Amino acid sequence: MKTAERYIPILMYHSISQSANPRFKQLAVAPVMFAAQMDYLHRNGYTPLNVTQCLKAMQGKIPFPAKPVVITFDDGFADFYDYALPILTRYQFTATLYITTAYIGKTSTWLRPENETERPMLNWAQIEEIRWAGIECGAHTHTHPALDLLPLSLAREEIALSKLILEQRLGQEICSFAYPFGYYTPDVRELVQQLGFTSACAVNFATCAVTSHPFSLERLMVTPGMSIEAFRLLLHQEEEAPVLKRMYIRARIPVKQVLRSYSAALTRTRR
Repeated sequence: MKTAERYIPILMYHSISQSANPRFKQLAVAPVMFAAQMDYLHRNGYTPLNVTQCLKAMQGKIPFPAKPVVITFDDGFADFYDYALPILTRYQFTATLYITTAYIGKTSTWLRPENETERPMLNWAQIEEIRWAGIECGAHTHTHPALDLLPLSLAREEIALSKLILEQRLGQEICSFAYPFGYYTPDVRELVQQLGFTSACAVNFATCAVTSHPFSLERLMVTPGMSIEAFRLLLHQEEEAPVLKRMYIRARIPVKQVLRSYSAALTRTRR
């Protein structure tokens, strides 16, 4: 495959958990399903990269594996440590974990509209262990606001503070960022670049291409109840997009609506 034609599926997870309230359940993938999906990647010869490795491959700085995939997790829920990390470690898979720094060692109090304020978040000891296990830690703002609604000065504080806290505590550079709810503007995207990150993940229901903007990398959302066949289609979204779209319509799982319900600003139109 020519470089210009190469696509890389970047998978997006949030919580790996068996239980969730109705307003949050579309963002909670059961551990048994996550295990089956990682087993599928392993059996079918996929090589996971973290986001920074993927960007370097996109820029031609390192070679692409034959079947690359990127696995990402947003927010920093404690169930990543309990369920996802052991499975990733079993297959020697890397991933990128985006951490919301204000809630480290606490609970998900920003999820009041979803009735999920008591969901435990990772603590620093767990994050240290995760880092040493080969998982890339990225920033996800300090308090998880919708950045496209903030004045740029406040957006800068949110982005910069999360990077600073993680770097000071982990003693390493934090290179990648993810926009809360996937929302950003051109000015916010420029801020992320100015603050020293090398990449940023958005959402979008699309497969990332080598020509994608490094500060708005597309991701594919993995939803609960997704069969292995649906997961396979997700990985081949560029080739089988019409089939996948019909499948999601039948299943009544429109990804953009799922993310919109996750946001506290439910009635807002995305910029």
